[in-house]
Amino acid sequence: MRGIIIKNARIINEGKIFTGSVWVEDEWIKGIYPDELPVGWESCEVIDATGKWLLPGVIDDQVHFRDPGLTHKGDILTESRAAVAGGVTSFMDMPNTVPQTTTIEAWESKVQRASEVSLANYSFFFGGTNDNMEEIHKLDRSRVPGLKLFLGSSTGNMLVDRKEALEKLFGESGMLIAIHAEKEEIIRRNMAHFTKLYGEELDIVFHSKIRSEEACYASSSEAVELALRLNTRLHILHLSTARELSLLDNNRPVGEKQITGEVCVHHLWFTDEDYPVYGNRIKWNPAIKQRTDREALREAVRNNTIDIVATDHAPHLLTEKEGSCLKASSGGPLVQYSLQAMLELAGQGVFSFEKVVEKMSHHPADLFGIDRRGYIRPGYYADLVLVDPVQPQTILPGNILSKCGWSPFEGYTFTHSIWKTFVNGKEVYGDGKVKEDVRGMEVRYI
Repeated sequence: MRGIIIKNARIINEGKIFTGSVWVEDEWIKGIYPDELPVGWESCEVIDATGKWLLPGVIDDQVHFRDPGLTHKGDILTESRAAVAGGVTSFMDMPNTVPQTTTIEAWESKVQRASEVSLANYSFFFGGTNDNMEEIHKLDRSRVPGLKLFLGSSTGNMLVDRKEALEKLFGESGMLIAIHAEKEEIIRRNMAHFTKLYGEELDIVFHSKIRSEEACYASSSEAVELALRLNTRLHILHLSTARELSLLDNNRPVGEKQITGEVCVHHLWFTDEDYPVYGNRIKWNPAIKQRTDREALREAVRNNTIDIVATDHAPHLLTEKEGSCLKASSGGPLVQYSLQAMLELAGQGVFSFEKVVEKMSHHPADLFGIDRRGYIRPGYYADLVLVDPVQPQTILPGNILSKCGWSPFEGYTFTHSIWKTFVNGKEVYGDGKVKEDVRGMEVRYI
């Protein structure tokens, strides 16, 4: 066999939708053919994709795969398995593991583990702290997507709260800085206010009141001021409020922006009106907020004020999601159904299908400067997803691959399903089954 021909697919790529075929050879895309295939295609394996959609693989810039140290609820093997079943072919993992990824040794250990078990392409953020600048200076910038800073308390003792440390990290790291932005003082003030009024056993509806719009905007705006003053590339993760959108612009291509923003699927899907139905299953930090925030975030995706759609995939066992809004763990599994959720919204007219591909594949590649991924182009890695647009899928415990075993989408029937996923030219998922022998590659940055 000389390669694989994905024939007669409906290709969604670079703002266009057209019928054509793609030739894959080894790990590469050899060519795209809207019309006749070139001489020699007959010797290839042919996948008849008539009626299917062909998309570039999703690049998720924010996941928590829990490896090492928190592997009772997720690990790189199980969560990358869920990822490829959902059309996610590359991921960037966050540093709040045990141990935290704040030393070169811890970072290298995660890369080594991923090389052994990950079914998707992998990359790892490095965590900034109040006192690890020496380690940051040692990083190979071609292997690290950026520096992750927690400017809120949601992930334990990785909070960067010293002014002099922030000035140094923003001014001297020379790297893209991605932030979790919630103002700690405001969160604590809100918590004290509501517990004084209603006691410690606060219902989930108080979560968005404690982790409020004010807490988000105060932290995001301070970070933007710092970035502009010190000429730092800043990426604001999981935006959740309409107000924060004033900190961004849509006047330039994503690759030229100094300040960029990400929104997560749950902030585009749910609102605080859903808390009585889903309870702690939709407890995230930052919190899901009002319908007006969701609508503003959706519009910001459409008009390119927001640059990337991701997941903040953060599995917890359901037992860890129990209790009051002060006790239940924040986060949930999303990576397996993120593309389907976004395509569902596109089918409802919220977004165009081209916009979904742009925000989940093209823009992550452009924003982070990823080497030859995120597009269906000759000479690029063959990270590809085939979607069956007429095969519904109901989300049930039996088809959830994340180790935690649940999903906020349980019981929902998507109007389409993921048919096949290719990572570096190899079919890693097809017809409902994961091919366990496929391994991803380390993502590189240029």
